Amino acid sequence: MNSVDTRQLTRNSFLLVADAEFEGARHRLKVRNLSPRGMMAEGDVRVERGDQLKVALRNIGTVNSAVVWVEGNRFGLAFAQEIDPALARKPLQQSDDAAEEHRYRPVAAAMAQLPDETKLRKI
Repeated sequence: MNSVDTRQLTRNSFLLVADAEFEGARHRLKVRNLSPRGMMAEGDVRVERGDQLKVALRNIGTVNSAVVWVEGNRFGLAFAQEIDPALARKPLQQSDDAAEEHRYRPVAAAMAQLPDETKLRKI
């Protein structure tokens, strides 16, 4: 696929946060746009064209990707497999099914770290 073909894909522009794993470290990324085959991300991670990243997208899970362009702190990623970008726009899915525990749930993780209200000092 060349750059002309890529520009023909529908993109969903919105602000989404995703975690990426690169060279053994986790990085927080802002997703600037998302399509079935890739995304534009922004973050404080130094990547070069051809670098491989694993990106955790809300309601989608982990997606293998490769950097296809870099401009400042923004870069484009091509996914190894197509995704449904509409899933990332939906609210976090609630499920007790163990097979779905791989889903990315940043809000649930943050809620688990909240302090016990009975132990907080009243002012």
